[in-house]
Amino acid sequence: MRLMLAGGGTGGHLFPAVALAQLLLKQDETAAVQFVGTKRGLEQRLLPGLGLPLATVDMVGVVGRGWRGKVELVPKLTKSLIQAKIIIRNFKPDLIIGVGGYASVPVLLIAKMTGIPYLIHEQNAISGLSNRLLGRWAKTICLSFPDSGNGFTQSKVLVTGNPLRQGLETVAAKIPAPGKLLIFGGSRGAHAINQAVLKMLPFLRDWDGRPEIVHQTGEEDFLQVQQGYRDAGFDPQQVTPFIDDMATAYADASLVICRAGATTLAELAVCGRAAILIPFPYAAGDHQAANAKALESAGAAISVPQSELVPESLAVLVKNLWTDQQTLQSMADQGRQLGFPGAAEQVLSECRRLLGTPSMEAI
Repeated sequence: MRLMLAGGGTGGHLFPAVALAQLLLKQDETAAVQFVGTKRGLEQRLLPGLGLPLATVDMVGVVGRGWRGKVELVPKLTKSLIQAKIIIRNFKPDLIIGVGGYASVPVLLIAKMTGIPYLIHEQNAISGLSNRLLGRWAKTICLSFPDSGNGFTQSKVLVTGNPLRQGLETVAAKIPAPGKLLIFGGSRGAHAINQAVLKMLPFLRDWDGRPEIVHQTGEEDFLQVQQGYRDAGFDPQQVTPFIDDMATAYADASLVICRAGATTLAELAVCGRAAILIPFPYAAGDHQAANAKALESAGAAISVPQSELVPESLAVLVKNLWTDQQTLQSMADQGRQLGFPGAAEQVLSECRRLLGTPSMEAI
């Protein structure tokens, strides 16, 4: 199979695509993959290190732009359509998967014009604009959340869960005791979470049972947060700009403080880790709040709106959970009930079905 994966920008869009590419290449040594993204997205930094090929289009997003910005988007779209056509012509994909993000738009439009089949993977509880627009021509729409199919033709919808990076599905179900407090805000970090944690640290400083912390800040806040830990009397080595080995980070964690992106929640569920979720309030359609509600309703997480993020209250919440291993394990177990292990294989099986090739079980 020659598989093109279009989209990215953030880890939420990119990591499922990486999981699909890595599994396909592991299963079939004759397969080929090609990513299409932008030079501004996480894909530009991440994919070369993974040995995965990236081609780029000069596309920008439309959400949040005024009328003038939308007019200026026209030449960008025209240019990116030409770029996408060249990329597709050179790679000659059998099938394309759109994983969301504005980079997927010109690729899937060219796929529609040239008759190349494509499917869409929607990670969030509320579907993104790109996927809603392009879903009408998709052969299949793969969903991470069972109730996120509004706006799509129901006969095309397939609930697969969210493909996860290698190693996450083998994380032990029993949480470590005492484990670590894992803090991150997505692949680029989250400034609001970073600042709230720095203000929380003084309330944890004199606590005898304070946990060891692993805090991913993103590149922009790294030095400031590291200095903040040092000033608060905490080991600054607990701070890192980016975590490459998330499987180990989850395995070592008993409690997680993080955003509520769909890929993050899929990882929490499959790994089985209790979480304090702080949804990004400006996400399109407020989809992170909807994502968080799914885990909170199941008893797997506690959601705290960013507008209600008070450092002292956050410290109290951390202390109360950390000193109650039974509750942490119960939350972790409830999260696992929502997990979709094997999601990447389900998506690839659907690709093979669309192409009329045998599934891996039949080979």
